[in-house]
Amino acid sequence: MIKRKQKKSKNLGKIFDKHVKHEFIDHDVEATMKTMVNEPIVHNVPVLTGGVGFDNVFNFYKNQFVGKMPDDTKITRISRTVGKDQVVDELILSFTHDIEIKSMLPGIPPTGRYVELPHVVVMKFEGNKILHEHIYWDQASLLVQIGLVDSKSLPVTGIEQARNLLKLSKSNRKKFK
Repeated sequence: MIKRKQKKSKNLGKIFDKHVKHEFIDHDVEATMKTMVNEPIVHNVPVLTGGVGFDNVFNFYKNQFVGKMPDDTKITRISRTVGKDQVVDELILSFTHDIEIKSMLPGIPPTGRYVELPHVVVMKFEGNKILHEHIYWDQASLLVQIGLVDSKSLPVTGIEQARNLLKLSKSNRKKFK
């Protein structure tokens, strides 16, 4: 019984990776949706983008996210925690803000600035399908990095946040792209 649970947990990590590959490398909305339950939830916590239910999540992916990130977008995993029905990844998302990113910066035109931003992704599963994704990042750090917030006048940090996390993390990191 213990071995079965361990094997199931490993499979959840593979499903997580497949889902992210469809989003960021394949740019395939249909394949991304096939990794999810019939009525999934995607919630980008800092800006309230995403969707609830198949149609809303599909439209979010199609119109705001999948294939809508800068071409140089990279994901660097810092850590992964796998439970019986949930995977939590700590990662750094890096990109040049050379297009409007509706999922993270709705209504903000491109600034041309390079960004490195820590994220936490909580992916909950129902069987072998993704039930929900809750995605967290520090919006203040993002706004500092694209030049919309002055870190000198507020207790916020910019790119050094991600770089310090990378420096302090000694675990194996995996790049998806």
